[in-house]
Amino acid sequence: MRSNLSDPQQRLEDLAQNREKLLLTAAHAGTYAVRARDHVVVAADRSFLEILGMEEGEVVGRSWNNLLAEHGTPPGGVRELKVSEVVQLVQKFVNHKGRTLWLSLAEFEQADDTGEVIRHGLAIDVSDRERLLMTVKDQSTRLQVLWQIATSRTRSEGEKVRLMLRLGMDTLDMDAALLSEKVGDHFMPAYLVDTLGLFKAEEVCPLDMLCQRAADENRGLFIADLNTSERPELAKVVVSFGIHAYAGIPLWVEEQFYGTLVFLRKKPLAEGKFTQGDEAFMELLAAWFSQMLLQLKQRQKLETQALTDELTGLPNRRAAELRFDEEIARAKRDGIGFSVATGDLDRFKLINDHYGHGVGDEVLQQVSLIMRQALREGDWLARWGGEEFILFLHDSDRADAIAAAERVRLAIKAHPLKTGHGSLEITASFGIGVCQAGDEDISQALSESDSCLYEAKRKGRDCVVARDSAGSGTLWRAGMLQRALKEERIVAAYQVMVDLNTRKPVADEALARMHMPDGSVIGAGEFIEAAEGINLIHEVDRSITRHAMNRCAVNLTDGHDPGFAHFINLSPQFLARKDYVDELLGGAMQFCSTCDIDFPKYKPVVFEITERQLLTDFERIRFDLQPLLDFGFRLALDDFGSGYSSFLYLAELPVSFLKIEGWMVRNMASNERVRAMVESIIVLSKKLNITTIAECIEDRETVDMLREMGVDWGQGYYFGRPEI
Repeated sequence: MRSNLSDPQQRLEDLAQNREKLLLTAAHAGTYAVRARDHVVVAADRSFLEILGMEEGEVVGRSWNNLLAEHGTPPGGVRELKVSEVVQLVQKFVNHKGRTLWLSLAEFEQADDTGEVIRHGLAIDVSDRERLLMTVKDQSTRLQVLWQIATSRTRSEGEKVRLMLRLGMDTLDMDAALLSEKVGDHFMPAYLVDTLGLFKAEEVCPLDMLCQRAADENRGLFIADLNTSERPELAKVVVSFGIHAYAGIPLWVEEQFYGTLVFLRKKPLAEGKFTQGDEAFMELLAAWFSQMLLQLKQRQKLETQALTDELTGLPNRRAAELRFDEEIARAKRDGIGFSVATGDLDRFKLINDHYGHGVGDEVLQQVSLIMRQALREGDWLARWGGEEFILFLHDSDRADAIAAAERVRLAIKAHPLKTGHGSLEITASFGIGVCQAGDEDISQALSESDSCLYEAKRKGRDCVVARDSAGSGTLWRAGMLQRALKEERIVAAYQVMVDLNTRKPVADEALARMHMPDGSVIGAGEFIEAAEGINLIHEVDRSITRHAMNRCAVNLTDGHDPGFAHFINLSPQFLARKDYVDELLGGAMQFCSTCDIDFPKYKPVVFEITERQLLTDFERIRFDLQPLLDFGFRLALDDFGSGYSSFLYLAELPVSFLKIEGWMVRNMASNERVRAMVESIIVLSKKLNITTIAECIEDRETVDMLREMGVDWGQGYYFGRPEI
């Protein structure tokens, strides 16, 4: 039938000149014929067969659809144009070797002598042109998406980087993409999109060698199959990580090597190499990342300069104001307030006037270092202006803030400064302001701290001042507490504990109180935190222990029940003082040796350790407690459920009594979750044969609920307030 193709070929060439005239002069054209009713190829000339790269038997007599890359309906890439009776279109073909090509076709139908409708066609190979058009289209789409990401104003730089890595990974059909930073001798993933699970943030990149090779060659490294690479050492990567395809482009920031942009694929590339377009796209991404890193570095440098005090290296006033905005938002979100302390160096003007501003600068630098070292973890410090500083004290009420500021004040006072004009001793004054969780801004707390700082200056400097709930100034300094201890104005108040089943008193607790010079009495909450901050808590414990032990001895002498327990709070600082423990034991032994009392299994004194205090060295605390336990004193765990490692305390210490934290007791009636927690504590205590004591009981309903739940003892205002 091939002889019958010459006339249709001529006609098709004439009719197709509108679209393919120029191509016919340069491209090889072939003709074919397809039976319309069953789409079987009935004829094909040698040129058409050569275009397909197939033999006649592989084409003629076979279905036309078998030659197409996509069977059935024309693929989305097909373009069709009708000119008179001639149909012109571009279709994608594939030969038996899997080679893909695009042919521009011009077809018309004509009946032969037998009446069979034959579709005659002319085919021109336009594969190069179509591939070029597809490449241009793909690159245009990539660049458009890349530009949209790069110019987004709603995304952070980190989000942009990850989106671009994802874009590159998906576009290039890779399995992982990362931007690695060289830190020391190793590469660390700075940003990554990893479907392979090879990489972990903040861990060394396992492909150090590949990243370094791209850096050493100072050019992009594109390997379609590591297993067949000319570098045999790279084959180890295939064995170790299952990676076959690798692309790495070095990143430079201001002539300084930063790291490597990396793309990885589990399988080798089907084409056997990265295309020029893909390599160009990765180079473009690398260039953008380098520019982004440069801009980020420059911006960070400018921000640091704008928000840092040049002399001390501390955040400046503007930086502090910005951080206060963040802290206000956090306080609202978490429902936890904080405090600020405004500090001012006393008589600093005299230093500048007498020694010059150079020495004044030395003083500011050294004091800022001392203050930073004295801060608690989580607090921060800024230079507020001149010789004034501002302290942020996280999760702090007035008592906490007083203790924290007092520690800073004492640190400054305890460190003479070395200057060019010799050693200088300097002091500082501090004013406290409290920011509640619901406050809208920091202004009220700053106003309060400024007012208190003024009062501290007026009252003689070298002190910390905070306002009490009534708004009057209360001066807190180490000397005040020391004088109260020396003058024996630290005394004990006793609060009764009741057996919830018998309703009879079974114990009391000694609570610290301070007699003020004006005759008033303040509770432990007003000075215990400060005592801890200035390392006087062991002295407070010593005073309360003496009062409580003497009262216990008097009661026993008067015939009181020896089974009535007396609870006394002891800090780890007291227990660490062997001389104080020996003094306590000596007094107890002397009384017991002279009295004629048949004690039960244990002595009537119980020492409480609060769970709010973080204990980490249990071996040491057991060693410190052992002499007291050997004598027959017992141990109670206070505020259970409020602090650090509740169950660890029970596992490590021989606890006989467990006091359920007051907040849980107050809230269990209205909160099912809290009630469930209290119930679990009770069950655990009974299994461990530990007596449970509920704190902060204020009404009959709570008593009944606790008794039904199985709590043993109760303590709170419902049974009685502390009495001196």
